[in-house]
Amino acid sequence: MRISVDNTSGVPPFEQVRSAIAEQVNSGGLPVGTKLPTVRALAADLGIAANTVAKAYRELEQAGLLETRGRAGTFVSDAGDQAAARAAEAAATYAQITRALGIPKEEALSIVRAALNA
Repeated sequence: MRISVDNTSGVPPFEQVRSAIAEQVNSGGLPVGTKLPTVRALAADLGIAANTVAKAYRELEQAGLLETRGRAGTFVSDAGDQAAARAAEAAATYAQITRALGIPKEEALSIVRAALNA
């Protein structure tokens, strides 16, 4: 697992951790079933507070990307595969609609970028 926290960034550390893990889950870099480090171990590795990592893990669990199995630890959930499939389906539908409306590709991409940054 590759995560780094930039203390000079305007992005809160928990969001940097959350987004880094989410990206790796969604890209397949962290396959389903992968065991993640404990909250304390990851916090120590990154030089941040354990509560910061715990908050990132909680949000990822609520999103269905991670699951906690009690004392066994935290693992990548199979819901991550389902989320990526749903996103791909939504993207295909969006592409079909924008083509039908005659919206140029670059404009359609700009609309998506704006929506993702909202």
